[in-house]
Amino acid sequence: MHIYYYDENFKYQGEDVISDYDELPKNATSVRPQEGLYLPMYNEKKKVWSESASKEYIESLQPKPQPSKIDLMEKQVAELYYLFALGGDPS
Repeated sequence: MHIYYYDENFKYQGEDVISDYDELPKNATSVRPQEGLYLPMYNEKKKVWSESASKEYIESLQPKPQPSKIDLMEKQVAELYYLFALGGDPS
């Protein structure tokens, strides 16, 4: 049987496989957390997992958008025009 552990605050701690004849540990459940949860938290009464992460925490984990190659080249061209307009030495 596949089981899922949680701590004293009901936060997900990991998983394990035990024999079907073994007793379920006190801090574990056979209810699988659904996909997409960042910090799963178990509700013993409802027997469901839910999200415990704040919106800010989840947003902090998202990759920052990288500028495209065209955006980078446009910036470089603009910097070169600026240097040329000032008559400056790029070094």
